[in-house]
Amino acid sequence: MRNLTFILLSVLTLGACSEYQKVLKEDDIKAKYAMADSLYTQGIKENKKSKLKKSLRLLDQIVPQYRGKPQGERLAYIYSNTYYELESYFDSGYQFERFTKAYPRSEKTEEAFYKSAKSYYEVSPRYSLDQTETYKAINKFQEYISRYPDGEYIGDANEYVGDLRDKLDEKAYEIAKQYHHTEDYKAAIAALNNFIEDNPGSDYLEKAYFYKLDSAYLLAINSYAVLVPERLKVAQEYYEDYMKYYPEGEFVQQANAHLEDIEERLQTNNTNSNS
Repeated sequence: MRNLTFILLSVLTLGACSEYQKVLKEDDIKAKYAMADSLYTQGIKENKKSKLKKSLRLLDQIVPQYRGKPQGERLAYIYSNTYYELESYFDSGYQFERFTKAYPRSEKTEEAFYKSAKSYYEVSPRYSLDQTETYKAINKFQEYISRYPDGEYIGDANEYVGDLRDKLDEKAYEIAKQYHHTEDYKAAIAALNNFIEDNPGSDYLEKAYFYKLDSAYLLAINSYAVLVPERLKVAQEYYEDYMKYYPEGEFVQQANAHLEDIEERLQTNNTNSNS
């Protein structure tokens, strides 16, 4: 009985494959449309990427031929969504974008705006790499939010924008902090100042305040003697800035150690000046 069932399944599978290959090779676009739509529907329902891939091969052949025809909207949508479901996000982002322009009044337009943005979100790289796709994703999500302030995906869209902005914050912070690591303390102070001004709500704000203090302190103690007192006073001001916002922060112990040394150095300098 098991063998018979296996044989029947094999015959059906081979028959289906044979029919697919036949339709794929022929020029009958109606047959291609029907099979592509059927395979897409089955693939989505059964979560089978193999059927979606077969559908995509057919769609590649017929989508251009149906543009401007009644079936064109349906085909353009499933074409875009097939790429999306197959996680081919560069393609899905582009195709959903085309869909929104070609069919602005479609019932699928809101979903297309969202999935175009989500596609670019998925290809946004880690913070250390070029962030072109990150900016593109933010712009797309903002377009969706502007068009559909009460939309179905508004909560997710806002959350994803937050994630993307955090990534940009991290990149900006790491660039600024890199000057500190390379001991270019003047550049570090300027870059960290810019970061603080440009990113008032960043999760990296405390670190920026501390490393600005740390950079000023290290710049001061490694300066020519004539420059030390003035630069120590600047570092002291940065200490006060840090403590004002983060009195129980992660770097309080290090900040206090800097202040103790700053005050000792200033007192010694004053004593020597008065001698």
